[in-house]
Amino acid sequence: MKVKAIHQRLAELWVIEQNRPLTAGEALERQHCLAANAAYVWKAASCANLSLLASMTNDTEWQHEICMEMERLELS
Repeated sequence: MKVKAIHQRLAELWVIEQNRPLTAGEALERQHCLAANAAYVWKAASCANLSLLASMTNDTEWQHEICMEMERLELS
């Protein structure tokens, strides 16, 4: 799994916060990263669930479309 920029920045902000309080700008950036992370995880979970549904209904065309979306999500 490729580390996304938002995850890398969240880790950096966490390390910074272990040594000193975050500035207002850093705290805002953390909130933006958390929101982007939530959207990413939600989309990935949705794709996984839809892929399972496509598999269970033997809809291979739909499953291929979902897999392509999952690959795009991973590469973005």
